[in-house]
Amino acid sequence: MKLGREPMDETEDAAPVEMLAALFEAHGWPCEFVNDDEICGEIPGSWTTYQLRGIWRREDRVLQLLCLPEVRVPKDKKSTAYELIALVNEQLWIGHFDVWSQGGVLLYRHGLMLGDDGMLSLSVAQMAVDHAVSECDRFYPAFQFVLWGDKSPREALDAALVDAMGEA
Repeated sequence: MKLGREPMDETEDAAPVEMLAALFEAHGWPCEFVNDDEICGEIPGSWTTYQLRGIWRREDRVLQLLCLPEVRVPKDKKSTAYELIALVNEQLWIGHFDVWSQGGVLLYRHGLMLGDDGMLSLSVAQMAVDHAVSECDRFYPAFQFVLWGDKSPREALDAALVDAMGEA
């Protein structure tokens, strides 16, 4: 991956998109700059490879992380998927799952409010990315159970959480 950016000292804070680029590079994850305020890359998870997008809103000093598990919700499954999303979101303290209105793509979304300087540390970037992937991994089976296994949302969530506890 050739980003054309200067290497970063891990003790210094940086602009959010630059810090995400450094994090991706350090892990050897492929990524590219969409523009100065957006980066897109791929991160391997337990169940699939996730697309992670970081979008920086300068005016609000908010970095939005989107983690997409490449799951499309078919029209005939939307109501059960939304019911499952409501149940899943009750389990979350940070971020939430949603279905993108364009194309029915499932995603995990989290916004990080940064300070007045709008800088991001490596440790916070790592923690936010780890959390997004972890939550996608934790609930991926539930979405599979509903969308392709014909389980009810409650059955799917219960089965996914039991399986996740059994892996510890």
